[in-house]
Amino acid sequence: MKEISVFDVIGPNMIGPSSSHTAGALRIARLARSLVDGPVTAVRFILYGSFAKTYRGHGTDRALVAGVLGFDTDDVRIRDSFQLAQQAGLAYSFGFGDDRLEAHPNTVEVVLTTAGGHTTRVTGVSVGGGRVMLTKIDGVEIRLSGEYHTLFIRQKDTPGVVAHIAGCLAQYSINIAFMRLYRESRGENAYTVIEADSPVPPAVCRQITSHEHIVSATVIPL
Repeated sequence: MKEISVFDVIGPNMIGPSSSHTAGALRIARLARSLVDGPVTAVRFILYGSFAKTYRGHGTDRALVAGVLGFDTDDVRIRDSFQLAQQAGLAYSFGFGDDRLEAHPNTVEVVLTTAGGHTTRVTGVSVGGGRVMLTKIDGVEIRLSGEYHTLFIRQKDTPGVVAHIAGCLAQYSINIAFMRLYRESRGENAYTVIEADSPVPPAVCRQITSHEHIVSATVIPL
């Protein structure tokens, strides 16, 4: 059971009128960006529910762009994120989804395209007080909150991969709070989300990716 702190009630330090529609939106976009390797040149945000209805008035649009740029929730540059994105060579656009496809009212799909033309689709929800949950990556259901030091791993669903990951973490005495495995289907692409109590050093990623069936390992700092 998770205890509720005073910070969950008060909300985060932030620029903008809404912890859910501004701070939460920014955190979804920033988490989504952290899952992609290499420079992102274009992003499309597909909005659902109340995000779609109030995205301009609550600054959700600017917050989403700011998240992809890597800003924090209290960064004064959020209000200028459109201009700063253009200066950084980041193309952005907004669209609206069918609310029947997503149950949560504060849902956004972030479609990120890299300079190499690779596209990653990440779905996230803002659950209140600036807290968020990523729920899908490329159509595969996941759970990633960003509330822990997180290691996100792309892999092939083959025997021995999970044991290799666990062994690497044990060598560095990383205490695992949660470890979840998701896959498209048996033997296909899979993802491991590890939430840890302490920072994950880059050396762990290098050791994990030494396995032939590990595609990538990305550290998402707390």
